[in-house]
Amino acid sequence: MQTLVTDLLVTLAYGAVGVLLMGIGYVLVDLATPGRLNQLIWTERNRNAALLLASNLAGVGIIVVAAIAASDDDFALGIVGASAYGILGLVIMAAAFVLLDVATPGRLGEILVDQQPHPAVWVSAVVHLATGAIIAAAIS
Repeated sequence: MQTLVTDLLVTLAYGAVGVLLMGIGYVLVDLATPGRLNQLIWTERNRNAALLLASNLAGVGIIVVAAIAASDDDFALGIVGASAYGILGLVIMAAAFVLLDVATPGRLGEILVDQQPHPAVWVSAVVHLATGAIIAAAIS
């Protein structure tokens, strides 16, 4: 029974770190795009903004999963690793977004929140997912 309780508490801690990191990711995407994400996605039903946010959240999730898997059941290493690699991943994702914005015509943030579907959102989404995968591979 003690093992079950311990495992549940460890899972709760990892879940809290993952949710916190995804919350930070949400804020970063919100800062990178004009307007408020909650308005764009839930009220205006903007698919571009939703895809951009979803890819960021998935990228963070990939990183957290890899850090947990690489911890070899060492809780302290896992929780610190998930936190540190998650923050690093968010920083790298933000830098990649800025680089993509500089390398492409127009303002990427404005293009990505346009009501009309735009191919640039898919490129940005893949950058988020690829960044998460690259960091995950580096962890293991």
